[in-house]
Amino acid sequence: MKTDIEIAQSVELQPIVDVVKKVGIDYDDDLELYGKYKAKLSFDKIREVEKNPVGKLILVTAINPTPAGEGKSTITIGLADALNKIGKKTMIAIREPSLGPVMGIKGGAAGGGHAQVLPMEDINLHFTGDMHAITTANNALSALIDNHLHQGNALGIDQRRIIWKRVVDLNDRALRHVTVGLGSPVNGIPREDGFDITVASEIMAILCLATDIEDLKKRLANIVIGYRYDRTPVYVRDLEVEGALALVLKDAIKPNLVQTIYGTPAFVHGGPFANIAHGCNSVLATSTALRLADYTVTEAGFGADLGAEKFLDIKTPNLPTSPDAVVIVATLRALKMNGGVAKDALTEENVEAVRAGFANLKRHVENIRKFGIPAVVAINEFVSDTEAEIATLKELCAEIGVAVELASVWADGAEGGVSLAETVVKTINKEPAHYTRLYDNDLSIEEKIEKIVTEIYRGSKVNFEKKAQTQIREIVKNGWDKLPICMAKTQYSFSDNPAALGAPENFEITIRELVPKLGAGFIVALTGDVMTMPGLPKRPAALNMDVAADGTAIGLF
Repeated sequence: MKTDIEIAQSVELQPIVDVVKKVGIDYDDDLELYGKYKAKLSFDKIREVEKNPVGKLILVTAINPTPAGEGKSTITIGLADALNKIGKKTMIAIREPSLGPVMGIKGGAAGGGHAQVLPMEDINLHFTGDMHAITTANNALSALIDNHLHQGNALGIDQRRIIWKRVVDLNDRALRHVTVGLGSPVNGIPREDGFDITVASEIMAILCLATDIEDLKKRLANIVIGYRYDRTPVYVRDLEVEGALALVLKDAIKPNLVQTIYGTPAFVHGGPFANIAHGCNSVLATSTALRLADYTVTEAGFGADLGAEKFLDIKTPNLPTSPDAVVIVATLRALKMNGGVAKDALTEENVEAVRAGFANLKRHVENIRKFGIPAVVAINEFVSDTEAEIATLKELCAEIGVAVELASVWADGAEGGVSLAETVVKTINKEPAHYTRLYDNDLSIEEKIEKIVTEIYRGSKVNFEKKAQTQIREIVKNGWDKLPICMAKTQYSFSDNPAALGAPENFEITIRELVPKLGAGFIVALTGDVMTMPGLPKRPAALNMDVAADGTAIGLF
């Protein structure tokens, strides 16, 4: 059996200029080429299509991720290919991979098997340089802050209360806490600092929510970098560097165009993590796809408790429409793991574990329905799935009235997703969505967090540590409390305990810290021991990577 990269390398790619003609994009005026198979869409074309009618939006999410794997990106890509196969003009809008997970344990984000976006090697590595531009802009701001301190600190910034961190697009735990400015007076003012992973940077979130260059500059200007000695906030606009940061990002903000194995046009743009940021691709990419195609398939990171909730409460208000349907991806293997089965026993038939693990999927379906949007369950097929397990799952889905379809897009490509595509279209036509947000922004910070915890996670109580309580008072004093909440929580569980699989209830969640992200337009609430700089596993995926003498990539997945 061929690996993902072997399948990708066996495909004869079409020139990107030919791929995008089917959605009305012309090479001469609309594209900025990055070789033959990658391009960025011009702002002229983005503005031109703003008058076009808006198509249907399909959001793909999943149950809580497990080591057994769910294949959300694979289903997203395969579903779009299948929609095109049944005659629906469709585009994809997904996130760019981060090098940290690519070289760590998770791998890339280009799909798998016969449901991939290509060229997968480029997409999973440096692509069009967006990640590097975001990293550079973030670290340029750090350098400008430290230079301001060194040059006399006219703004009276308290170096003990600088909240802006440096970033790198790698999993590097050694950089979580560092001290800068050591050595001598010419090296700056000594202070504590730290690194986040690039995809946790507020600049990444801003890039993914900005609608044009001017909006980008306004959002950059609103970033809070720290506080003065009198505890008043210091913004990027106080440093007067938002223009310089926007200049670094002037190309990165333009959506990237690539193709699937089957020639479906795909925007791959932006990549905020869903457990520490909002986990969605750019508003520009999704909005433009909606105006170019009749159907747009997009995805949100991790499980529906994180990515989908943030898509619906944070991203959707910035889009020209709301999702018409939500596809929740699961595997029988993952359901069995949620039902208590160990990873090394997942290939054995276990109907009772499917029943027990279904509680996780059922809760995600219930949560999506709270937003007034119809749900469809997509079961990503594995060869170990048995007839009895499949029958049990279909019976359980029927009991809660949710449509369910098996999808074999990894093995069979577009053909393996036809039934799912037909069911999604049927659901959209049969059950009109009536989107509603989970909470009103005018609620207090505590009330908004409690809504998410009690209604989405099904916890019983929220505990605010002393530091968080102090920060809430500060946020209210500064008038920032009417922003939405972006929860930073483990992706593996509804709770803040990654070991609590299935559908735990009546647990308590502790908020240890709140971080204002004024440029992005939300408040991050940190729970448990969620890290904004991940570490590498004992055996990173990088150990299997290499490059052949002719430059062919080896070991990416």
